[in-house]
Amino acid sequence: MQEATPETSADRLTAIRGRIAAAAKLARRPSENIHLIAVSKTRSAEDIAPLIREGQKLFGENRVQEAASKWPALKERHPGIQLHLIGQLQSNKAEEAVALFDVIHSVDRLSLITALGKAMHKLQRAVPCFIQVNIGAEAQKGGCAVAELPDLLKAAQDAGITVAGLMCIPPADVEAAPFFALLAELSARYALPQLSMGMSDDFETAIMLGATHVRVGTALFGARTGPV
Repeated sequence: MQEATPETSADRLTAIRGRIAAAAKLARRPSENIHLIAVSKTRSAEDIAPLIREGQKLFGENRVQEAASKWPALKERHPGIQLHLIGQLQSNKAEEAVALFDVIHSVDRLSLITALGKAMHKLQRAVPCFIQVNIGAEAQKGGCAVAELPDLLKAAQDAGITVAGLMCIPPADVEAAPFFALLAELSARYALPQLSMGMSDDFETAIMLGATHVRVGTALFGARTGPV
């Protein structure tokens, strides 16, 4: 008999939390060390509210402008929310991103590191960052090449930016595990303890391979009806 699909976002949140705990147990990892980022891009404040009521604190957005239109008011009403930028960031939006977001996951080039360092200094706000690695060497996808990672880490250190860890989006329609394993190996090589990897279709695999932050949208909110 097929298991019923959870009907509401609150139900789906409970189910996802259960799956995270089960994957952590299989991996012999404490589930509290795995952080669920609810990807709320294209979702309204009304869509987000049920998850906040259920205690979800971490949310992810792709675009600075969209996040600025809904999150300041939500964060004012709900202290303790942590907002993560998980989409590509233009250097000219660095100051806005530093002012709005608590963590940035998509740092992938020297010019962006320079812009973020200047913005953090100007605003006197330290925002932890993940370096995004183009783990599948896809020309159309953001992220630095593996060979560029040492230079970016050095540049971030020189700019006074705290690098929390590494982030990746593996190629679509192929087995994600080898790409997650490679990111985990790079994380260990450079002594970066946090790994932002795994989305709705593969977060359990990511947890088995060391993910500390999983980015889940559709599995929480349901299929999108508008533009992405």
